[in-house]
Amino acid sequence: MKQIRDTVWQRRGTSWLWDAEALAQVGTASEVWSLRQFAQATGNWPEDLPSNDNNTMVVAGLDGCLDLLTPADAENWLASEMKDAILSFQEFYDGQAALIFWLPSGTGRITSNSATDAVSWRCAHPYSNERIDFGRVLWGEAHEYPQEILLREGAKSSGLFHLRIT
Repeated sequence: MKQIRDTVWQRRGTSWLWDAEALAQVGTASEVWSLRQFAQATGNWPEDLPSNDNNTMVVAGLDGCLDLLTPADAENWLASEMKDAILSFQEFYDGQAALIFWLPSGTGRITSNSATDAVSWRCAHPYSNERIDFGRVLWGEAHEYPQEILLREGAKSSGLFHLRIT
């Protein structure tokens, strides 16, 4: 998987972030939107974004929602509701804003197959032996993206960045 050390993820595209240091670079806890707020704003986006000098929206709660659903229901919900909301956000801001999903448990839940760059989400108990294929569901197997976010050379992955979901 390609890596990115540039800060473009802080201003453009969609990211799934699990590193607290990286999160602190774009905003504060009081600026984070709930997944419910995000879903309700779909199609009626604010002119001013809450974080990173009006460049970024950080959303928390995606992991909790995925954990409450069966893997099949979670995959269907991601493919319809969440993908539609992400596409709506991208279109409204014409790709000139960053959407970041805060996933504090992401480092242990999002995995990438090094041979294929396929990205998956490990489901929670009682489905912990199942995975949701993020790549197929959210970005249609475009393996040139996502890219692994690194804050500095030699650092562990802070998240995943995708410039434009289609």
